Amino acid sequence: MAAEESSAQKAAVTINADKVGEPISEYIYGQFIEHLGRCIYGGIWAEMLEDRKFYYPVPADGPIWKEHEGAGVLAASPWQVIGPKECLKMVRENPYVGEHCPEIDLPGDGTRCGIMQEGFGLVTGKKYTGRIVLAAMFGKELPIQISLVWGKKEQDRDTVIIDKGITRSYGFGTFELHFESKGDTGNGRLEITSSGKGRFRIATVSLMPADNIKGMRADTIKLLKELNAPIYRWPGGNFVSGYDWRDGVGERDKRPPRKNPAWTGVEHNDFGLDEFIIFCREVGAEPLIVVNSGFGDDHSAAEEVEYVNGSADTPMGKRRAGNGHSEPYGVKWWGIGNEMYGKWQLGHMSLEHYAQKHNLFARAMRKVDPSVKLVAVGDTGNWSRGMLSNCADYMDLMSEHFYRGEKESVTEHVWQTVDAIRSRVEAHRSYREKIESLQGKGIRIAIDEWNYWHRPYVYEYGELGCRYTLKDALGIATGLNEMIRSSDMIIMANYAQTVNVIGCIKTTKTEAAFATTGLALKLYRNHFGTIPVEVTGSVKPLDVVAAWTGDRKAITIAVVNPTEHEHAVGMSLSGAQPAEGGRVWVIGGSDPVAYNEPGKVPKVVIDERRLSGTVNELGVAPYSISLYELPAR
Repeated sequence: MAAEESSAQKAAVTINADKVGEPISEYIYGQFIEHLGRCIYGGIWAEMLEDRKFYYPVPADGPIWKEHEGAGVLAASPWQVIGPKECLKMVRENPYVGEHCPEIDLPGDGTRCGIMQEGFGLVTGKKYTGRIVLAAMFGKELPIQISLVWGKKEQDRDTVIIDKGITRSYGFGTFELHFESKGDTGNGRLEITSSGKGRFRIATVSLMPADNIKGMRADTIKLLKELNAPIYRWPGGNFVSGYDWRDGVGERDKRPPRKNPAWTGVEHNDFGLDEFIIFCREVGAEPLIVVNSGFGDDHSAAEEVEYVNGSADTPMGKRRAGNGHSEPYGVKWWGIGNEMYGKWQLGHMSLEHYAQKHNLFARAMRKVDPSVKLVAVGDTGNWSRGMLSNCADYMDLMSEHFYRGEKESVTEHVWQTVDAIRSRVEAHRSYREKIESLQGKGIRIAIDEWNYWHRPYVYEYGELGCRYTLKDALGIATGLNEMIRSSDMIIMANYAQTVNVIGCIKTTKTEAAFATTGLALKLYRNHFGTIPVEVTGSVKPLDVVAAWTGDRKAITIAVVNPTEHEHAVGMSLSGAQPAEGGRVWVIGGSDPVAYNEPGKVPKVVIDERRLSGTVNELGVAPYSISLYELPAR
């Protein structure tokens, strides 16, 4: 680099602290989770076994895994037979759940027979818990051994023996399992066998780390609490248009396994409505529930609202209470459908017909609970314009989605989010001026899916497992900056998707870590102010926004630098008196394609340092997000 290029480049801004905008909605830091890949199962949910309810027949008659969107996706049963294959058959008579279950017919000559599954991660000294639902027929000498195995030696296992309480005549009983691993492995195994006499059936099996939090991974939950998102959108996404919410309530082991209606693999229905509410409460967030307006109907949507918000003396509220949740959940935010403008969406229809369907859903849902706030399906252009023209009385927010791919130029890559958001905001400002039915309504925008989405995918993160780099984080920051500048129009945004897939947190079998984009979201959510103020001065390709903290004791200033050069931004404060000291948090590095991996020392971090004196120049490192908090009055 030439000598003159090595010195900090100069720029200047004025922070007009007395010129404030509409308060920034905390909902712009929202998240979105969907039943896709390893977002919920394998990311948030702690279950370690695949196909624990035996959706697929055992054993597989073909390849167990198929390659899809950069990952191995379950295509057949992962359970294998131990002993002669003829000792196992799948029986359809009175299955506990689903369509069938495996039955083991023991030869009675001491041969060990049963099933096993391998491929999960175990950690030395870590405890695991689970349960098995099984039943037996004939034979009094039928002890069943369930073993957690971490190595090849005979002693590399912990075994639970069930020899009492097994219900005869195929009446199913549930048995608790407790193990401790004495070794590390990425290919742990669970064996369910017997060498006695008689027959037994296995209905369902579950295995989780014992430190799970209400069925959720402790490591993932820890990071989600740090992320501190105020609202989560669920269950989709494309998934919702083929989802029956009734499949996901009630006794978990009795919920039917299904084929994922939109993506690939099996939907276990272990994480349903009640689990989603529990999840939101655990991480301190509000729920945004999307109803199925694809293949679903308004009656089902209304019943879903009643299940969630109805008192225990309503039909669906009584059902919720019977499932152990006596008090209504009081969910305010509801989405009606997802991307119904797209031909990829189950139940896709024309704008004319869908506008009628949306209104039908809205009337039915508001009849059950008039207080609900409804998010309508939007897509900038004819669709959004048509929905706003025909459904304005039946919505509170209009949804918009966008994803952006990768560009080689860091600056071009980063500014994509600004352009995407700005174009949507400008379109909606135009709608307000031109659509008569919008007058006085002030319907604002929910960008309830947004992110970068690009290859190559990383196998360990499952389907659509994007690896996010520093330059992606810079782009997420500029996206937040643009939402802050548009605080009068944007009330909600939901980064898609939170865990694995195209998510801001990545997990392996035994580890979890923030991706670079998660660091940007965490930084703004926890440290950026809430009352935006005017920033003047041309500093592009830098991007600068500022806001008062809620108590008006400090000004926060965020500067995104997508260039390889260091910058010195002269800063003057108008309309407030600066004080000495302050703090600055920096996410940055010399390599714009640096990334973090679970279980390894992170390459990209949030660095915090204290400031002294009165700050009148903002130092900005190459490829960085710098968030200043400067005391003022």
